[in-house]
Amino acid sequence: MKKIILPALAALTLSACEDPFNRQGVGFTGIDGEPRTISEVAGAAAFIPPATNVPAELAELPTIQVTSDKAELEKMAGVAIDNGGRSDTTAVQLSGSATPLFLSTVAVNGKLFGVLRTPSNSNRVDNSVGSIFGSETERFTGCLSAGQVYRKGSSGKSSGFAVPLNCS
Repeated sequence: MKKIILPALAALTLSACEDPFNRQGVGFTGIDGEPRTISEVAGAAAFIPPATNVPAELAELPTIQVTSDKAELEKMAGVAIDNGGRSDTTAVQLSGSATPLFLSTVAVNGKLFGVLRTPSNSNRVDNSVGSIFGSETERFTGCLSAGQVYRKGSSGKSSGFAVPLNCS
């Protein structure tokens, strides 16, 4: 009887330290010691910033629908830039430069564009931002680029960029 009661008592004592239905561990797995869970504390080994998946955030936002009498792709891109989102409800805010940028999707006459805009037309960024946006379109939008990047602005700086998207 002592052989049964002593291990049972030890198991009950140790199980009282934690909820038996909570199987979520905090320990380490494997040889390399990677944490099994993520951390919300900046600087921790398993810290993951909250906004790490721009295409997923963009997919949650509605596509802005616009009808225009323009038929040329360049003119439709200009309409897309003019109507691109500049708020949290219509665009994903990207940081990393001195001027915040807003990424949204706009459909002009059924043609889908990825649009990158500054907060206002008076704010401008270097045109190199547009070329980076064009080369990294898939990373930002989750869709392939279906053409070149169009911009709105002067020869050195622009207030917005649009690229046609192929999401099929």
